[in-house]
Formats: sequence, C-alpha cells, structure tokens
Amino acid sequence: MEEAGTLNRFNDTDEDDLLPSSEDRRAIEINRLLDQIRQTADKLQRDAASRGDLKLLARSLKELRYAFKVFTPYRDMRKLTIFGSARTRPDHPNYITAVKFAEQMAQDGWLVITGAGSGIMEAGHRGAGRENAMGLNIVLPFEQQANPIIHGDDKLVNMKYFFTRKLMFVKECDAVVCLPGGFGTLDEAFEVLTLVQTGKRDPFPIVLLDAPGGTYWKKLDDFIRAALHDDEMISPEDFALYRVTDSVDEAVAEIEKFYKVYHSMRYVRNKLVIRLQKTISSSLLDAIRSEFHGLLSEGDFEIRSALAEEDEPEIESLPRLVFHFNRRDLGRLRILIDCLNDESLEPASRKFV
Repeated sequence: MEEAGTLNRFNDTDEDDLLPSSEDRRAIEINRLLDQIRQTADKLQRDAASRGDLKLLARSLKELRYAFKVFTPYRDMRKLTIFGSARTRPDHPNYITAVKFAEQMAQDGWLVITGAGSGIMEAGHRGAGRENAMGLNIVLPFEQQANPIIHGDDKLVNMKYFFTRKLMFVKECDAVVCLPGGFGTLDEAFEVLTLVQTGKRDPFPIVLLDAPGGTYWKKLDDFIRAALHDDEMISPEDFALYRVTDSVDEAVAEIEKFYKVYHSMRYVRNKLVIRLQKTISSSLLDAIRSEFHGLLSEGDFEIRSALAEEDEPEIESLPRLVFHFNRRDLGRLRILIDCLNDESLEPASRKFV
C-alpha cells in the first residue's frame, strides 16, 4: 500500500511538471500566429494575387513591424494621442492651448503622440518636449516634413498609408485629445468614437478640447445632440464616451481620473476582466450589481484574482472585476468605469442630455 501511495504521489507531481508554464503557453501562441502569417503569404501565392495587392500588403506589414519595434520599449508607459489642424499658427489660441496641455501631461509622466507635422501636432510635441514626444508622420506627395521637435528622433515613424498610421495612433495610446482641425481631424475624432462605441477598442478617455472661450467642439456637440441623438441614432449613454471642454485643467483631470482605480481590461473567453489599481468595497460591489445588472449577459459581477489565461505576470497581483458583458452597452460600460474611479455610484446618476 505504501508503495502504491508513493507511486501515486510521484505520478501527480510528474503530471504537474508536464503542464506548460505561462511563458511556454505564450511562446506556443506566438509561434502559432507566426505560422498563420506564413500560411497567409503562401495562400496569396496560390491565389495568384496581383502585384498591386501584394505591394500594398508587403508595405503595410513592413510599416507595422517597424512601428511595433519603435513603440515596444514604451509599452509600459502611459501615452496620449493629440489630433488637430496642421495649419494652426504658433500665435493661435488653439496652438497655445495644445502646448500647455501637452506640457502638463508630460510633467505627469505621459508620452505625447502626434502626427509629427506642423500646427497642433508641433504644438503637442513642443509642450511635451523631445524626450516625451513620439511621432507618426505621413509621407504625402506634396510632402509633410516632421516638425523640428521630433525630426530625426528614434521615436519617429514615417508611414505611407493613413490606415496603418491611424491604427498605431489608436492601438498604442491610453487617451485621445482632439483640438480643432479640418476634415482629417474630424475623421480621426469620429473614428475613435466609433471604435470605442462598437467595442473595437477598449474604453479610454476621449477629450474634445477647445481654447478658452472656443466653440468649435461645442458646435459639433450641439449637432450630435440635435441630429444624432434626437433622431435616435445614438443612445444617451454614448455621450459618456467623450468630454467637451475649453479648459486644459479639466482635460488633464478627465484623463488622469480615468486611471485612478481602473487599470485595463481584456476578454477571457466569454468574460470581461477589468483590472483594478485597488480593490473596491463590498458596498460598492453590491451597488454595482444592482445598478449595472443590465450589462450582464448571464451570471453576476465578482471580485477575484487574475485568471490563468491572462498570462501577464507584471499585473497579476491586481484585483479584477469579472463578469459576462453583453458587449453591446459600451456607453454604459464607460459609466461603470467612472463609478469605479469615483468609488461611488454618483456618475451613474448624471444626465447626459
């Protein structure tokens, strides 16, 4: 009997040793994804893809690979993207506002990403300083040279395609701030809002910032309320996705408050995992269960430790709020995040219209 017991204990230990570590699981997944890229390339050859299609794909992959390489060393630092007009002159209130805003964020340890051109892009880099500036310059037929603050810096990426550039703007940042601009700025602002509203991008602060007394974004907000909300094309909760202000201090506070308790989120199978900087009280959890029950597709909210599938040891110790999210009410999800950061249900009582 003793020999059998010893054998069983040996077998249990042996089976545990055979289980892959988190590093092994990550390596297996990376190899699987690389194989997918190679297989896709082989399929393109079998499909007899045109030279133009192959050129577009090759250049896009090359651009993204290099951009990932540049941004990888800064992945553990908070970054914000600033959009705005390339035509804004240095003496314009919008330019001065962008400088002041970027300066404050850089002082608080944030990196500032812009399109690396002139106008508001240059203002963002000027306020942040070269050390805290990152650039995604677009190569145009009529040329757009990088501004003198970021020109020649290792944190500057020159890109041919707008779609790869826009991907990097949104993928790599933890907040977006839009100052007044033309068609490009409006395109960028609405794309960011669309990505967050549809769940294609995790929630993050989106601030539409005017110079003091400016009405550019206020006029757009009035249009959204009259033409989109009143005709039931968006819901009232969608107004929680962005903030309109003409105050640099309010813009800074909006961004920094978002990460007071909330850290990040990801999906694990059919569960949404919200990582928290600190645990929340049992009374707040009970209130969330009552107020935000409509976010659930099934089950309930629970506070727990990291799920094994997360495989992110650097944040493994953070507590989690885990639940089955319906993946539909993204505006309401943003309100939940605001409640977590306020450590109260007060944001849920605000009227957005």
